[in-house]
Amino acid sequence: MERREMVFKLLGLGGLSTAATALGFWLNGRSRRPEEPAPSTLKRQFTVPADPGLPEMVIARGGEPRQLVRRAIQELGGIGRFISRGDVVVIKPNIAWDRAPAQAANTNPEAVAEMVRLCREAGAKTVIVTDVSINDPRRCFARSGIAAAAQAEGAQVILTDERKFREVDLHGELLRCWPVFEPFLAADKVINMPVAKHHSLTGVTLGMKNWYGILGGERQRLHQHIHESLVDLADFMRPTLTLIDAYRVLVRNGPSGGNVSDVALEKTVIAGTDPVALDAYAAKAYWDLDYRSMHYLKLARDRGLGNLNFENVRSRVAEL
Repeated sequence: MERREMVFKLLGLGGLSTAATALGFWLNGRSRRPEEPAPSTLKRQFTVPADPGLPEMVIARGGEPRQLVRRAIQELGGIGRFISRGDVVVIKPNIAWDRAPAQAANTNPEAVAEMVRLCREAGAKTVIVTDVSINDPRRCFARSGIAAAAQAEGAQVILTDERKFREVDLHGELLRCWPVFEPFLAADKVINMPVAKHHSLTGVTLGMKNWYGILGGERQRLHQHIHESLVDLADFMRPTLTLIDAYRVLVRNGPSGGNVSDVALEKTVIAGTDPVALDAYAAKAYWDLDYRSMHYLKLARDRGLGNLNFENVRSRVAEL
């Protein structure tokens, strides 16, 4: 009996040892650091079909911001051409800087508000207004006047949040994996609303440069190859519509500005479906730049993003 009891005890201890070993393997597997998810490979185009009976670029001038936006959209065929009932629309102004509207470092708040109103009028399910600010987001969204104006028209205003970026393969010639702000990845339509400003590296910052505001990470590194970087971004984010706010133009000391003496009151909105032509027109109109020799515009043309010779696109001037 004593031998039998000893054998059973040994077997019991062996079972406990086996169980402990198995538990150790299980716990080890459970406590492993999860593998990093592979970057998303989204490549989105938000464009609408071309209409040969309508202009590709409209220059609306002589009115107040809301009037200019309304007239420009009307001349382009109406908001129903761009926004369908049930769409999730993201409006991308420039809200990078802690500046007041008179300083023209950010998009005019009334222009943004009117764009929100038109999208909701067209039946959009949700209209989001957002940007990845350079200065403190709360101060930028508040002092620019954009948060209050957009919310008053029913927009959902989303401030920069480090938890809401996703690694995305941009498929660029230079840019590959970068953190992109999630609202831009979940949209049905995207409307680009930059403000026309001087820039020390590219000469100007207009529609195509505005896409820097979808990225997180160390964006300053992109300045080493700024022309190639912004064309990669423009290739990734092909918008439904672009409206360049030239109501007030920051003609010097951009992109942050600060002195109202650097601002010219032009009372203009340039809107259309060809982002290259729009940037080229604004560069010529407000800075008299030789747009045909501007490096990023030539790269964008070669990439098939639009027409560098804005004189050759269907255009219309609307005087208010």
